[in-house]
Amino acid sequence: MPQLKFLEMYGALIAAPSISATVPSLDMSNREVINLLANWCQSIGFNVEITELETSPGKYNLAAKLGTGDGGLMLAGHTDTVPFDDSRWQFDPFKLSEQDNKLFGLGSIDMKGFFAFVINALQEIDADVGLENIKQPITILATADEETTMAGAIEIAKQNSLKPARCVIGEPTDMVPVYTHKGHMSTAIRITGKAGHSSDPEAGLNAIEVMNLVISQLLKLKEEIKNKYSFPDFKIPYPTLNLGHIHGGDNANRICGCCELHIDMRPIPGISIAELQAMLLQAVAPINNKYPNAVAVIDLHDPIPAFSGSTDSSLVKLAEQLSGEKAQAVNYCTEAPFLQQLGCETIVMGPGSIQHAHQPDEYLAMEKIKPSQEIIKQLIFKSCFI
Repeated sequence: MPQLKFLEMYGALIAAPSISATVPSLDMSNREVINLLANWCQSIGFNVEITELETSPGKYNLAAKLGTGDGGLMLAGHTDTVPFDDSRWQFDPFKLSEQDNKLFGLGSIDMKGFFAFVINALQEIDADVGLENIKQPITILATADEETTMAGAIEIAKQNSLKPARCVIGEPTDMVPVYTHKGHMSTAIRITGKAGHSSDPEAGLNAIEVMNLVISQLLKLKEEIKNKYSFPDFKIPYPTLNLGHIHGGDNANRICGCCELHIDMRPIPGISIAELQAMLLQAVAPINNKYPNAVAVIDLHDPIPAFSGSTDSSLVKLAEQLSGEKAQAVNYCTEAPFLQQLGCETIVMGPGSIQHAHQPDEYLAMEKIKPSQEIIKQLIFKSCFI
């Protein structure tokens, strides 16, 4: 079969819509992207397995493997993208566009484009030494719904059938290796009061006033976790708590019957999701004691734990050597804590800048293509062909 061309693969991935969204009208299947990857992987000799998610019908994971046995290298990424605001895009999100030495398109760096880099690297290795001379297996993992529930990676971890020695997740890091990152919790705090006419305050329970008490407790918790926990490698070295969205009431002359606050918490390695959740419940407990059953704490999605790797791992050392960059800790989160459960050394490292992810006119700077291709090629070669 003729060699697949890098930009043609890139364009085909961008042209296959695969939006993952919590709003059902925006949510899409990722099957078209999975089919593309399956065909490309099979064309270079990989065995391909496609699995529909148990928790999300119409969403699929792909695991493609070259070689036999456990160990080797897994190159992993998600096939879905965030939704987009058409009014803010200058370019067609589903068409690869080139301008000013940049490649524009939804998923160009976050992160469907990564798979074009992987296939291109494998084709170059095949031309250089022949893929049949592999010494350790190579696995390509493509997951679903990273942008919403992480369901694809969570199911891979639960199945526990993949056994790579190393895993590289190709999220956009400008090819700087990431060895650890924060987790993520999104939580709703809902106050159920009692509505009534504003002229008779004693006849109701104002949910906004109760929420005011809750917020005071949350601000104390924010300072407590800031002072209690620290991980100096992070730019922001402590767990954060953000009051992100609040809504309550419907009219000035009514006692507010319901008020809801959405908060975001970012745990660091060393503090578990369970511990942070317990601290949150403890913070609001005095309010619930004063107003029984008025305060509900609800996860908006399954919490994502922090990812904790080691700068001493052989994979980190290799990635630092190839990239010329020291491994970093970052504040955002990825599928790493779930894929790490497979028992493999894990890093996050891929082409493109995280600053351009989730942005209108998402793009990859074209001068980054060749250096990124070479690093990915050498990662594969040194992990599986020596």
